[in-house]
Amino acid sequence: MGDRAKTPAGAAGRAPTADRPSDIRNVVLVGHSGSGKTTLVEALAQTAGALNRAGRVEDGGTVSDHDEIERRRHRSVQLSLVPVGWDGHKINLIDTPGYADFVGELRAGLRAADAALFVVSAAQEADAVAASTRAIWEECAAVGMPRAIVVTHLDTARTGFAELTGVCAGLFGHDDPDAVLPLHLPVHGPEAADGHAPATGLIDLLPERVLDYSTGARREEPPDESGRERIAEARARLIEGIIAESEDETLMDRYLGGEPIDPGILVADLEKAVARGAFHPVLAAAPAAEGGTQGLGTVELLDLITRGFPSPLEHGPRAVTTPDGRHRPAVTCDPGGPLVAEVVKTAADPYVGRISLLRVFSGTLRPDETVHVCGHGLADRPRPAPAPAPGEQDLHEADDRIGGLTSPFGKQQRPMAHCVAGDLACVARLGHAETGDTVSAKDDPLLMEPWTLPEPLLPLAVRAHGKADEDRLSQGLARLVAEDPALRLEQNPDTRQTVLWCLGEAHQDVALERLRERHGVRVDAVPYEVALRETFGGAASGRGRHVKQSGGHGQYAVCEIDVEPLPPGSGVEFVDKVVGGAVPRPFVTSVEKGVRAQAARGIATGHPLVDVRVTLRDGKAHSVDSSDAAFQTAGALALREAAADVPVRLLEPVDGVGVLVPDEYVGPVMSDLSGRRGRIVGTDRAGPGRTLVRAEVPEAEIVRYAVDLRSVSHGTGRFDRAYVRHEPMPPHVAEKFRQQTEN
Repeated sequence: MGDRAKTPAGAAGRAPTADRPSDIRNVVLVGHSGSGKTTLVEALAQTAGALNRAGRVEDGGTVSDHDEIERRRHRSVQLSLVPVGWDGHKINLIDTPGYADFVGELRAGLRAADAALFVVSAAQEADAVAASTRAIWEECAAVGMPRAIVVTHLDTARTGFAELTGVCAGLFGHDDPDAVLPLHLPVHGPEAADGHAPATGLIDLLPERVLDYSTGARREEPPDESGRERIAEARARLIEGIIAESEDETLMDRYLGGEPIDPGILVADLEKAVARGAFHPVLAAAPAAEGGTQGLGTVELLDLITRGFPSPLEHGPRAVTTPDGRHRPAVTCDPGGPLVAEVVKTAADPYVGRISLLRVFSGTLRPDETVHVCGHGLADRPRPAPAPAPGEQDLHEADDRIGGLTSPFGKQQRPMAHCVAGDLACVARLGHAETGDTVSAKDDPLLMEPWTLPEPLLPLAVRAHGKADEDRLSQGLARLVAEDPALRLEQNPDTRQTVLWCLGEAHQDVALERLRERHGVRVDAVPYEVALRETFGGAASGRGRHVKQSGGHGQYAVCEIDVEPLPPGSGVEFVDKVVGGAVPRPFVTSVEKGVRAQAARGIATGHPLVDVRVTLRDGKAHSVDSSDAAFQTAGALALREAAADVPVRLLEPVDGVGVLVPDEYVGPVMSDLSGRRGRIVGTDRAGPGRTLVRAEVPEAEIVRYAVDLRSVSHGTGRFDRAYVRHEPMPPHVAEKFRQQTEN
């Protein structure tokens, strides 16, 4: 961004350090799957001197994707931190997965960062940018996070750099397209045999110079006359865009009046506008040429990060409370302030144990000190209960001792002497900490509200593969959800299934792999069962007779009942209308116990019976042989006999569903919901170009809706759901369920 020496801080194998928040930059890389985020991290790390040679995702050998699951899949599935040094600054590069199933890792990266690089690929269709990144862009905009755009894969481009820049301006700069402009234009080499012309350099628009990367090392050259003509229009538009965001109100008048503007002033104004989140430059980047040490545009990108992105000091105060919900003064990024850190990520290492990645927001974290760990316990909360507010429930709290502090770099953990406010560090064996928990001083415990996560809505029912796995299943699942807050664990009391609620199929697959490989637990996926109910289709009567005599004390109980259906939500109501003591008072309670026990077990399909009134109207007892157990059995027999005379109807759960989609997908979404036996309740406007479709849909029809909605809406839709009621299942659908039960 300016003329100065480019000095990597630290050599390969050595961790960069920072003792002042002003020297730290926390940057998260965001982008659609396959956009090249991990490759870009490798290129930046090589240029900064942290790597001698950049790895390749295709070869399974990158610093970011060091997990065995990632190496096999050739894509990121978890957040990864790669710290590098540049011009006296420590840059924490936070690589995040691009696949929608791992948005929980992305949200954690946004929490840990102070600025974002949005990576878009010129090798993919332009529509892919809109499907997966615009929502995150708007989320960053809502909190004023500075953003820049990096275009990758220029060597295999389907979309030209200028065209893709225009697409980004339309998608990300809808309020002000002139706030999204390129700082450089690519220079392409000779066309290869495949028809592509790889980018070999950049034209730096402001100082009007050519940056040649064709040899794998950056060289500066002046442009020729044709080069100046090519960049004239783009340069003029960039200057106008920078001046429009300048704090110097006289600058535009001077420029329009023909007065030459010093490039140094423009660069300084550009850096200020980027730091405020008012201007979003577009840059190009690519890995270094074979044998080279500097990738295309990586020097310029590192300069932008250190000079244009804010330090942690520029982030606003963070709200905190005490664990019991009392408000405390907000904390600032002060190394001498009270200790407040947050667990950004939790991982399990087979040799070290649990490793927690912490972002320190205030104070200084030091080895060998005792800290207080406190959190909201979301991992233990069954779905679909909402996230609790501070003070509304018991928190998990404990004191833990910090061992050594380390800085992660792929599989390596490099020792740190301390971690000041604004920096990130790993702590091993922080046994009570879960992702999202707050770490504070033992004598001054504080709590931060955890970041918002999407509700996992794709169920995965599991059971232990064998006896040995049964013993480890509970502990393995608990560790799994502690590592990944986007998972929810449910022990369903109705179906007695163990259910992991996930964000998508890839999320499911990774959860099963981690359970098997990290925690040594093998499980089998089984069909997810919907919690059905039964009810009587009409009024009926039944007689329960339980009489046995085999010498000695016998069993004698007779009861007669009437059963009638009740409105939905009534449960099971028991009424005693026995007259004359035909059934002694103590045994009336026994009949009720037997009826309720049989109702809980179900009548026809094994699902609980609900919404009926059972009236005990008569019976018989024996002075010697009658007993509590005999009348419980008679009550159950009477209910089963009554059910034989009327149809038993199946009730299915119905969920209220809200689907948020762009306007162009409203029709397909409504048609799809109707095909799932859904009833459209209405539609509401939900901001520019977006509509919320509200419907009531049987739960059995939307078990896989988290996957299906992506197909219907091309990845742009999201939904939530909540239980509304049980209602009768259509006869043809009920018959199918009965057949499945019999089989």
